Amino acid sequence: MSYPKVSVALALGIAALLASHAGAAEKKTEKELAPRPSVGDVLKGSKPGDWRPLDPENTLYLELPGGRVVIELAPAFAPNHARNIKALAREHYYDGLAIIRSQDNFVVQWGDPHEDDDKVRKVKDAQKTLAAEFTVPLSNDRQFTRMRDVDGFAPQIGHSNGFPVGRDPKAGQTWLTHCYGMVGVARGNESDSGGGTSLYVVTGQAPRQLDRNITVVGRVVAGMPLLSTLPRGPAPMGFYDKPELQVPIMAVKVAADVPEAERAHLEVMRTEGATYQAVLDAQRNRGGPWNKYSPSYLDLCNAQIPVREQKP
Repeated sequence: MSYPKVSVALALGIAALLASHAGAAEKKTEKELAPRPSVGDVLKGSKPGDWRPLDPENTLYLELPGGRVVIELAPAFAPNHARNIKALAREHYYDGLAIIRSQDNFVVQWGDPHEDDDKVRKVKDAQKTLAAEFTVPLSNDRQFTRMRDVDGFAPQIGHSNGFPVGRDPKAGQTWLTHCYGMVGVARGNESDSGGGTSLYVVTGQAPRQLDRNITVVGRVVAGMPLLSTLPRGPAPMGFYDKPELQVPIMAVKVAADVPEAERAHLEVMRTEGATYQAVLDAQRNRGGPWNKYSPSYLDLCNAQIPVREQKP
């Protein structure tokens, strides 16, 4: 096979043209990465109305020997499970149980270490299992704000009242996604085999393949280091195979049942407001001088949802 001959002059001309385009692209990139407001800048400029306090009736305190983990429930997305988990907390079901699993790059899980033997703890007024709430109707969610970014797991993504959400308008369904810090209901093979007696928190790379396969009930808003730094369990799937490895649960309480002075006074940024959109843009388009490339894209599970101490 023969190829057309290219003269040296033509080759040099092509090289010069490509070099000029590369130089222009480099200058454009430098211009695009000019200083932009950071997330910190946006937060400094936020107003009191950009924040909302946690609802004590839908906030849980997981009390561990090392401190408190604060969990915000999402009753709009799992109303029956949220109600049941609060009932379990109020009958002190979780008190004295343990963290039984810490799987690397996946989840931390707590529940009854005696679940499979005759010492299993009995449920009193709450329910042991419930019908799954993997998804709920779109009508359940009246606070959805869509992100413009594409997603491989949902036709639409965004946030609702501080929670990362996936939606399928054609199916009329919406659901909470398995991002870092999200709280889910452990179950067996049967969809209705969980009810909240055993819960887990995502502590690794977002396992979005679990979306619409497990009921997600809320997210951790404070205290994640108490969970993410736990020693990994040596048994398969990260379970602790010896009682002395398990982390005891001192109590799980509904914040509304805790005296005001003992509560964690936290605020979450309102994700339906313009200020939060500025937070997303600051993460989507990171400026210089450190950043040399900005993708103008933001993954749902990397979208930071700011939390702060309430100002007196």
